[in-house]
Amino acid sequence: MQIPDAAQAVLSRLPKGVARRLEVVLDKLPVVGNLVRAEKKKVADSLKESVRKHRPTELAFDALPEKGLPQDAVLDVLRTFARREEGQWREGRVSGGVYHGDAAHLGFLDQVYSLYSQSNPLHADVWPSVARFEADLVAFTARLMGGDPRLEVDEQVVCGTLSSGGTESIMLAMKAYRDFARAHRGVRHGNIVAPVSAHPAFDKAAHTMDVEMRRVPVDADGRANVEAMKAAVDSSTLVMVGSAVSFPHGVIDPIEELSEYAHARHVGFHTDACLGGFILAFAPDAGFRVPRFDFSLRGVTSMSADTHKFGYAAKGSSVVLYRGRALRRAQYFTTPEWPGGLYVTPGFAGSRPGALIAAAWATMMSLGREGYVTHTRAVLESAREIRKGIEAMPELRVIGDPLWVIAFRSDVVDVYRVLDEMAKRGWSLNGLQHPAAVHLCVTLRHTQPGVAQRFLADLRASVDAVRDSPPAKDGMAPVYGLASSLPFKGMVSDLLCAYVDALYDA
Repeated sequence: MQIPDAAQAVLSRLPKGVARRLEVVLDKLPVVGNLVRAEKKKVADSLKESVRKHRPTELAFDALPEKGLPQDAVLDVLRTFARREEGQWREGRVSGGVYHGDAAHLGFLDQVYSLYSQSNPLHADVWPSVARFEADLVAFTARLMGGDPRLEVDEQVVCGTLSSGGTESIMLAMKAYRDFARAHRGVRHGNIVAPVSAHPAFDKAAHTMDVEMRRVPVDADGRANVEAMKAAVDSSTLVMVGSAVSFPHGVIDPIEELSEYAHARHVGFHTDACLGGFILAFAPDAGFRVPRFDFSLRGVTSMSADTHKFGYAAKGSSVVLYRGRALRRAQYFTTPEWPGGLYVTPGFAGSRPGALIAAAWATMMSLGREGYVTHTRAVLESAREIRKGIEAMPELRVIGDPLWVIAFRSDVVDVYRVLDEMAKRGWSLNGLQHPAAVHLCVTLRHTQPGVAQRFLADLRASVDAVRDSPPAKDGMAPVYGLASSLPFKGMVSDLLCAYVDALYDA
């Protein structure tokens, strides 16, 4: 079902509430509703089949076994699953996902985890070493991101906490800005100003915190439009947002200019360095110039940086940083009158896995600055080779000026079909939209000998296959095609929910 471009343009400008009501009305019309439902069912069935096809069937139970299985039998099944699934990421065929992956490094993290598998920083008196690890990780990261955790002036000291990942770090920061503004500026709800390329975690935070989300266009190079960002700020703005780097296009927003404007307007500025922080911090020592993005800029008041990405720790850890203890304190949750005792947590979670904190600390201690610089150089050099190879293909066009997250689009071939062709060749890449594009996030897995060359050869073959063959009826191309043609995002959300439903269907 294709909607004319002019009609889509009009419908896209409707307020969300109006669009949703109109969607409900149209869905009830026999012809329109039946067409849309048929298209949605076709794509939803395709997504469900994709999930079913890849799901392991060994030891499939529909209920808890009456008697526990022998531990050796359970381990054998797990080893089978792990061996089956590890080939793709070990060979460097996955965009992002696994950022280190070396067997010795993973074995080291497994040992650390086993030592602290029972620890919980909620009980700092029982596991004081975990509390120390967390404080060290925050201090280490603060120094790397241009801050100094040793300052005696509270409003200038860079401090923070750990979280379970980038999404929680971002949500915690947005909660801190909301509560700080309520207490000190009299702003009850407020708004967040962010480019459309900023991570969806900001939308999730706005939805959860009852804050308005103001999305601003980006320029052709994928970077935030400075003037549009400035124009979106008003007296109720809590924080402006910039990415270093953005997930879709791997580019660094003009953070120096944006944060200086935020400083002048007395609003916060958050640099989302979840993906890029632990690369950009070491890039200069690795021989690559990068613009300033961190607390060395006076307007930057908070940051997020994921230790479980290019910090090379185990999955489930991130750092959120603030300029000043007062802003960090707005992140905390306290309940002073609970019958269960005085209760305080630094973030959303109560109990947290101390083993992941210990693993992150052990990673940073074992790698040291020299190790991070070496890894950063390897990633950026491999990415440079891949970028040059993509740019040499006349059908493809790299978006912006990326360092290691390389997004490409095409005016010649259907880039989503290229994505599907790469999947047939064993590659798991990321599909993007607005504009239609695909990206590869280069990690240490891609620095292995021959991986970059194999990627470029397969990409060349995939482009040729798409150019010389008729349109496909399965894969991701029809899904993205339907998503772009449907005038109401609620319909697309329904498809996304159907996919998640399929994941949970046993």
